[in-house]
Amino acid sequence: MHWDGLQTPAWNGAISNEAAKREIADQLASRASNGQVIGIGSGSTSFLALLALSDRVKKEGLNILCVPTSLEIESYCTALGLTITTLVNARPDWCFDGADEVDPDNNLIKGRGGAFVREQLVFAAAPQRVILVDESKFVPRLGTSFGVPLAVVPEAANLVRTRLQSTTGHEPVVRPAKGKDGGIIDEQGSLVMDLPIDGSIPPAELEKILLLTPGISATGLFVGYDFEIIK
Repeated sequence: MHWDGLQTPAWNGAISNEAAKREIADQLASRASNGQVIGIGSGSTSFLALLALSDRVKKEGLNILCVPTSLEIESYCTALGLTITTLVNARPDWCFDGADEVDPDNNLIKGRGGAFVREQLVFAAAPQRVILVDESKFVPRLGTSFGVPLAVVPEAANLVRTRLQSTTGHEPVVRPAKGKDGGIIDEQGSLVMDLPIDGSIPPAELEKILLLTPGISATGLFVGYDFEIIK
């Protein structure tokens, strides 16, 4: 992420499947209406959707409020001149976000960007949800490409490892940070760990196991939500 002053921000690095993602972003931006509160998700597809949405706001003079799902997205909104708010002050009319994996039952893994706690909150608060994905995100089962992200109280890392080895048969690992020693600490001060899964435990049951594990405050499993997929 970089910009000079309040110029349009640019994604840091290459965007995979960019042409397909831009088509998805344009579809999404066309749905915005004047006066809406919109939850703004994280990830490269959501970033492109935010740019497309910003173009509509400028061209048509739309009055919208944005609820960002991360500090990064909040910075993007500010740089684009969009008005931001929080869940304390407003409930989203709808939200959009990306996903890392989508299974045949529309269960999701999210959180490769580390913002899954706020993403989960905005997703839960919005009565209407749109997931922006390309074909590469559809998998036969969750865990095919990624583990489940976990937000863990740092002091509980060893406890979580031991408990999950016992309850799931797999041991979570601390996600290493880039540019610093040690693991990633999210915006809420939690340590981010990733749990490999093999599909032997159904997503809904796995979610219960994880959230009942002392030290885990949130997960990147999104189970039981109604949403529309744009692909």
